[in-house]
Amino acid sequence: MPWKTAAAASPAESSVPYTALPAVYPQNVIVLPYYRPHRPSPTLLFLRRCSAFTAVVLLLSAALFFLYPSDPEITVVRVGLNHIQVHSSPKLTLDVSLSLTVKVRNPDFFSLDYDYLSVSIGYRGRQLGVVRSIGGTVKARGSSYVDAALNLNGLEFFLDAFYLLEDLAKGVVPFDTTTTISGDLGLLFFEIPIEGKVSCDVYLSTSNQTVVRQNCYPVVRNSDSFVPFVMSWFTS
Repeated sequence: MPWKTAAAASPAESSVPYTALPAVYPQNVIVLPYYRPHRPSPTLLFLRRCSAFTAVVLLLSAALFFLYPSDPEITVVRVGLNHIQVHSSPKLTLDVSLSLTVKVRNPDFFSLDYDYLSVSIGYRGRQLGVVRSIGGTVKARGSSYVDAALNLNGLEFFLDAFYLLEDLAKGVVPFDTTTTISGDLGLLFFEIPIEGKVSCDVYLSTSNQTVVRQNCYPVVRNSDSFVPFVMSWFTS
């Protein structure tokens, strides 16, 4: 029995939807090798750390140099003798009147508020009297002039009477004066106590009522006031 061959259905007659394949274009693929970051040598790392440490030390040293508080510098600019008089009756006494002009210089970068300026006078190591002036303010890296008057009347000399008579016979009486300034330095939120002191050897003439000569020198303290202040602040 002969087989009947079925005719192929045309696309228009097919019931299955037909979708055209997309066009395929050639693609280039680039394969990159694995990137391993470069690590500097240990010597270079050591040099970098040393440089950074040195820079930090230099910055801290510079800050400490500029911010470290210093005591004010005191200079006796002028010493004037107003009068000096000796009384031999009923006992040996002495009247002395001095006027001083003191220059106070603040070397710090913060203002200085001083409470008082005191001037004491002595004879052969024995203090005779002290006078104090009112306080004030010295601006940062600035200077201020303070006038002080020292008037002492009726100074009695018992133990030093012999030396005083000898000096009076020479016509020149040596005195020693000590000028002290005490106050606080405003450092940020802190008040640091500081003090400056200067001593002078003054030779007064009893004949012409003048200062023959004077020799002044600053008094350096044994310990700085900033270290005890820091220790007391941390322990409080």
